[in-house]
This record gives sequence, structure tokens and C-alpha cells, in this order.
Amino acid sequence: MMKKRSALKVGVGLIALIMGASGPVLADQFVGPTSVAPLAKRLSDAVVNISTSQTVKGPAGVPLPKVPKGAPFEDFFDDFFNKRGGVPHGDRKISSLGSGFVIDGKEGLVVTNNHVIEGAEEIEINFHDGSKLVVDKILGRDTKADLALLKVTPKKPLADVKFGDSGSIEVGDWVMAIGNPFGLGGSVSVGIISAKSRDINSGPYDDYLQTDAAINKGNSGGPLFNMNGEVIGVNTAIISPTGGSIGIGFAVPSDTVAKVINQLKQYGEVRRGWLGVKVQTVTGDIAETLGLADNTGALIAAVTPDSPAAKGGLEAGDVIVKFDGKDVTTMRGLPKLVAQSEVGQEVDVELLRKGQKQNAKVIVGRLEEDDDNASDLKSNTDEDEDPKGSEIIGLTLSPLSDELRKKYNLDAKMTGVVVEAVDPQSPAASKGLKPGDVIVEAAQDAVSEPEDVAKSVEKVKKAGRKAVLLRVEDSKGDLRFVAVPVS
Repeated sequence: MMKKRSALKVGVGLIALIMGASGPVLADQFVGPTSVAPLAKRLSDAVVNISTSQTVKGPAGVPLPKVPKGAPFEDFFDDFFNKRGGVPHGDRKISSLGSGFVIDGKEGLVVTNNHVIEGAEEIEINFHDGSKLVVDKILGRDTKADLALLKVTPKKPLADVKFGDSGSIEVGDWVMAIGNPFGLGGSVSVGIISAKSRDINSGPYDDYLQTDAAINKGNSGGPLFNMNGEVIGVNTAIISPTGGSIGIGFAVPSDTVAKVINQLKQYGEVRRGWLGVKVQTVTGDIAETLGLADNTGALIAAVTPDSPAAKGGLEAGDVIVKFDGKDVTTMRGLPKLVAQSEVGQEVDVELLRKGQKQNAKVIVGRLEEDDDNASDLKSNTDEDEDPKGSEIIGLTLSPLSDELRKKYNLDAKMTGVVVEAVDPQSPAASKGLKPGDVIVEAAQDAVSEPEDVAKSVEKVKKAGRKAVLLRVEDSKGDLRFVAVPVS
């Protein structure tokens, strides 16, 4: 059943006409709700200010002046700095401010950002009516989603708010932020959703809502509401050259928040799903070698032995296009879907293998805290000054030998052809191949001699392809696919 978009009335703003490309456009098409006062009044009691304090070792501020023993002003300096509140010599207390909101008034459960309470020795919750409560316990925290769940003991039931469906929010919908900007206390700002699924490189599961509602320092951990008064995001970050709002703020979607908070409440930790693959983006050149459309799915560069993926029959070179019935349109989309899956659940995986559609079933494992479903897959273009071997597509290649394994610190179990030099003017150099890389496959065929690579290149040319797909392993054991032009 679809929910009503908003119960608030829309008022008329400007009366003047704005000339558009196809003629006049009425300005009242661009105005927002007449007033959010009733909504703000109803929700403000559930939004809290959070103050923390912690002890920092060492001196604060500028180093103390050193006065020689016996100097005329020795007693004065000692008296001033040590006895009259001057710069302290030892530990000092520092404090910080943030925001949060109550999700269970009877239990006293408060949600905020993890970075708001990181390192805190004491956390105090300040309510809209001026009352205060000290946090009894941090029930759990999640550094990857930057969320934390706090517990207080209320003397009476607290006002609380509920999570809404962030998946149903659309770009252009009105939203309201309530928080504690710059420590001023409860403040309300209104704007729209500017974008969805924003990746700001803050973590492996970035999927932020972007809003132009004013969000500043101190708003972190506060709620972003839809016009029904439901929390559809937790305000977490801003982009600003000045430190203040420039209309680019980011909130963790409520769909993510609700799942994380439920697990923190139940287990005291987050239990994310794990597949056991390293994936990379299907770039334009890689898509051409595989006969796919650009940005189709997530390309498996490597499968962890004895992982759910391995047990489910997934292989390097497979392109996952659907996971548990949901489309995988980008590489980063897959880790998010897997992480949100229930541990132990059997899910359907739709994939493309050598251009053919196939289906597999995998039982989702549990992601350990130090695991990572997606690698950075970076490399450089250092050159070897003494190249040997056969030169193919700008690469000087040699069969693996004990001498080369030692030279490039390669594992004894590695198989393939080692790159000894890269022509800096070749397409291979621009693709990040470097000496010491080992080509494991060429055009999805295993190789052990430079001639094998040459044959694959010729096969690709005859097929009318513009690039050959190489599977490459580096000295750390990281695998990736690289599409190198052959012309």
C-alpha cells in the first residue's frame, strides 16, 4: 500500500512569471510547504543534543616558557602557571557536541553517529525541555555505517520518533533537519532531497541521501525527517570549504540505519553478510571484451577459497547482475546488497559467464570485521631498466622462474606469465600494469608462456575485439581484470 506523500498544504510564493524555454512558468510551481511549524513542534522533543567529555594526555595550547633556575621572575612564572589557572602541565578535559534522537521512549534508546561519541568517557543527553540524562551504556556501535545506539534511564517515558521508508523518498521531496548546529541548541532547517545513493568515499557501504537543508557542525547524528514526521536519514557529513553549510549535506538512509540499529540492540554488534569475492567495475573497455553494456553488474576478480561464493560455484570472470532478486548495476552495489543479507540465508545469484546467463545459489556467510568485499585494485607504472623476454602489447613477458619469483617477491603457488617491463607509451602502461605483475589469464584462457598471451591477443583480433581481457595478480596476491587495447 502506498503512503501519502504529505499532508501539509502547499502555499503560493511569488506571483510573478518566470520565462522558461517553452514559455512562461508559474513561480508557484517551485514553492514548498506553507509552514513546518506544527511538524517541528511535534518532533522537537524527541531530538536531543549530545555533549561528551574525555581526558587528553599532555599539555594544552602553546608550550610553557622555560625560565632558568635562579632567574628574577622564576617565582612569578611558577606562581602564575601552576597556581592561578594558567596553561596546565598535565592532562586536560575536552568536550564536543552533536545531535541524536530517541527511538524508544520507554527503554530510553538514543541513536547518533559513532563519531559523535568516539573516545568519550562521559556522555550527557540534553533534552528540549532543559532536562539532562547521563548515558548508562553504549549498547553498540558500527564504524562502517558511523552509527551508535545509546541507553539512558528515563524518569518518565520520553518522546520518540519512528523510522520511515527511505527507499520511497524521491529527489525533490521536502525534508526537515533538526539538530544542534554549532552548539546553539535545537534548530530546524528545511530543504529537499538533492540526490540519492551518493558515494562520498567514507566507507565500503556509502549510500547517502544528499540534501540542501542546512546541516552544520553539531548536526551530526541528528534526524532528517520526511513531511510525515518519519526519520528517513541520520545527518552525518557535509561538503564545505568553509566549515559551514553550502547546501551539500549527507544522511545515512533510514533503511540502512534501522537494520544496523536493530542488530546493535539485539547483538551489541553488526552481523553483515559475506560472499567471499573481490569485485571490480565493468568499465567500458572491459565490457567491450566481454560483449556487455557499460556498467553492467560487478565483475569477480577473485574468489576466496572455501567461501560462500566458492561453495556456490561462482568463478573469477563471472559478472554478477542480480543478487537476491535485486539488480546489481554497479560494482559498489554488490557489497551493500551482500552486507544487508541475513547470515545463513540462501540467495539466488544471476550472473553472466563468458556471455551466457547462468544462475547460482549461495548461502550467505558472516563478514568478519577485518574482511573487505571490495578491494581498491590499485597499481602503478614503475619500469624495469633491464627488460628481458618477449614483448607483446607493450609488455615484456617471461615465464615464471624461481629467480623471477625471488626478484618480485612472488608466491611459489602463483602461475602465469610475469611482466618484466612496460612500454611507457603503450596502452598497457595507461592501464596500470607494472613490472612484477603476473598475467594469470588472457581472454579468459589460462597462460603459462608468453606465447599463450600472444595467441590470445591474435584470437581477440580475429574476433574483431578492440581489447584483450587480462587477469592479473600482484605480489600481494590481489587479483584484478584489465582490458588492454590490442590495436
